[in-house]
Amino acid sequence: MLAAALAVLGAACGGAATNGRSAEDAGTTTTGQSTPTREPEVKDIPPVVGWNTDWSKRSIDLSELIRGLSATDPRDVIPPLDEPKFETVEEASQWLDDREPVALLELDTEARAYPLRILTWHEIVNDQVGDLPVAVTYCPLCNSAVGFSRVVNGEVLRFGTSGLLRNSDLVMWDRQTESLWQQITGEAIVGKLTGTSLDFLPVSIVSWKDFREGFPDGTVLSRDTGFERAYGSNPYVGYDSEQRPFLFSGEPDDRYPAMERVVGVTVNGTNKAYPFSVISQERAVNDVVAGEPVLVVWGSEGTASALDSPDIPAGRSVGAGLAYLRTVEDRVLTFDAQGDDAFKDRETGSTWDLLGNATAGSLAGTKLTPGVHTNHFWFAWAAFNQGSPVYTGSAGGQ
Repeated sequence: MLAAALAVLGAACGGAATNGRSAEDAGTTTTGQSTPTREPEVKDIPPVVGWNTDWSKRSIDLSELIRGLSATDPRDVIPPLDEPKFETVEEASQWLDDREPVALLELDTEARAYPLRILTWHEIVNDQVGDLPVAVTYCPLCNSAVGFSRVVNGEVLRFGTSGLLRNSDLVMWDRQTESLWQQITGEAIVGKLTGTSLDFLPVSIVSWKDFREGFPDGTVLSRDTGFERAYGSNPYVGYDSEQRPFLFSGEPDDRYPAMERVVGVTVNGTNKAYPFSVISQERAVNDVVAGEPVLVVWGSEGTASALDSPDIPAGRSVGAGLAYLRTVEDRVLTFDAQGDDAFKDRETGSTWDLLGNATAGSLAGTKLTPGVHTNHFWFAWAAFNQGSPVYTGSAGGQ
């Protein structure tokens, strides 16, 4: 199934899949239910034809890199969006379904939605929000939506898809130095900038309805990308119901199912995972990570998976998980769930919604600060965060 999916992406973008067949040989079928039984061979890394990457500088064993596309130069065969266009919520409501997932980036007073129906086909958006150059990224194989600042050592980088994977996760490259970057960790792993880490920005996956109602003045990534793609269709049909991730070496951490969704929270260099199966039972998790009081919430039960049905808006319901800082006006608040998608703090009795807005009570009009967090499949988070804490429930601790 996934080999066929990559063949579809390769055919649409001008490349070919890793299974040794051309995109034309593989066809465009995306509805198969079996995964490949043979692990792909690692070859031609390095060198990769036409690259000026400094392969001598690296923090990983190069054998960990696997080609996702077999083009002679696979970089940007899945093309990033370098000049994204945006439209209003009212305009986007003409083509977005209430249930379908969007990546939410909220910076200061500006909120942007990046529909997964578009990110699935491009994976990286090089954008600018206010004065800050940002990258909003999505790896379908890891269901990882991650945001970064594109400023490194005073220089603005442009990121692209390298066509390589590590632990099934997108490996990015930057045009300026041709260094390779791991999407989930935001770290340069090969090339001139090896060891450099990007600054994370809080990105979560929410439903279009939640974004539309929470940010009526927000902006939305337009389908007018300059590329012809089947936006709205899912080339990874049934992937999030598989038992094993595609192009993943070794055995996934078995504490949770490989495709369990998690919220990954990062505070002062400490990463902690909050599995959906746990937080969906509590809905409001009051926790402390690296000394910082945080709130992790779960709700919007009807939010669709982007990796289930051939038609993304028809995907099965998976819910949404977000994280915030619990300190408001120098006071740490403690939250309890109050029905669907509503929360109340014990200290003031104010009511809050899923997007961190106080809707009633003495703090009405106040907004919680989003914590730096991302969404992933469990196997991917665990592969890059071995030994890091995992929330197992209010009675179970870490």
